[in-house]
Amino acid sequence: MEIQREIVVPEPPDEVWEALTEPERLEEWFATEVELDARPGGEGIFRWGDGDERAAVVRELEEAERLVLDWDDGGSVAIELETVEAGTLVRVVESSPTSPRRSSLRALAWTALAAA
Repeated sequence: MEIQREIVVPEPPDEVWEALTEPERLEEWFATEVELDARPGGEGIFRWGDGDERAAVVRELEEAERLVLDWDDGGSVAIELETVEAGTLVRVVESSPTSPRRSSLRALAWTALAAA
């Protein structure tokens, strides 16, 4: 299953990049507790208040442009940033071999970035 989302965030790409790669910022909008080594091969753990936990490995990272995480369940999420007149276009493509509900809920959470 693959879910794609796009959203324009009224912030510059470097600000959006921080919200995607700094654990403290990710805890503001994505997960309750985050550990992330934001470099190729770096590992991450994302924990939510409901007890859910996901591990990831950074497969690709192009500063302020592209981040790809491989999830421990065999899925992945690719996030691309593009400067647009209104701020930053954020493209998210999440694929998962597991439950469609779980993937869709996580993909929808990425859109919460606009509120961060």
